[in-house]
Amino acid sequence: AGPSSTWQPSAWLLTRGPLVGDVPSGPVFEAKKKNFSVGGDIQPKRDLSRYVRWPKYVRIQRQRKILYERLKVPPAINQFTNCLDKNVSINMFKLLHKYRPESKAEKKERLQGLAEKKEAGVEDESKKPIFLKCGINHIAKLCEQKKAQLVIVAADVDPIELVLWLPAVCRKMDIPYCIVKSKSRLGALVHQKTATAIALTAVRPEDRHDFSQVVTAVRQQYNENAKQIERTWGGGIMGVKSQAATDKMERAIAKEAAKKAMM
Repeated sequence: AGPSSTWQPSAWLLTRGPLVGDVPSGPVFEAKKKNFSVGGDIQPKRDLSRYVRWPKYVRIQRQRKILYERLKVPPAINQFTNCLDKNVSINMFKLLHKYRPESKAEKKERLQGLAEKKEAGVEDESKKPIFLKCGINHIAKLCEQKKAQLVIVAADVDPIELVLWLPAVCRKMDIPYCIVKSKSRLGALVHQKTATAIALTAVRPEDRHDFSQVVTAVRQQYNENAKQIERTWGGGIMGVKSQAATDKMERAIAKEAAKKAMM
């Protein structure tokens, strides 16, 4: 017969005392050592980025960064590490966003409207809209003619020689200029992937107060601080091992000097 649902343990199981073998010994779950040999357990995940063969452009940009730290960097290049203050930068980009150039479609539409008005014999008194200017040659001309009111230069231009001379021109012509971290952020303002520099030639009356605040902050950080910028060298920071060796040598020299002083 099959097992009954009303099964009861026998009287012997209920009345028997504890046996010697019933006492549990050791942990509940026994430790099983993993075997990492061939065909054994799965290997743990390790950080292998040190062993990756990175693309050449990644290696070059990393090596350049280290070289810029190790070598003595002249002030003309080192000035591009001094980027605009974050709070001023936020306010400036908010202002610049209002002066983005029109797209090709918008320009075509505007010019078509002007042509239609001209054909109808209606005089259009609206002035050409105020936009950001881009292109390094165009900005150079605007600076020479003193038409630029604010120049923004990207710090990550490669080769840096493209914009190396621009801060000096701005200082000579007394044009407020600033340096921002990303060329792609400047490019986004003028409908391009990247832009080495952009300039603002005028602002609308409603934005004059915000513009004057930005210009004051920019002048304070760059134009009025020219002497220090022209004298500050960069780099010369050695690696961890070199610093440790130098410290060890200095401690040994100090110890030797202290011994001589005691004699």
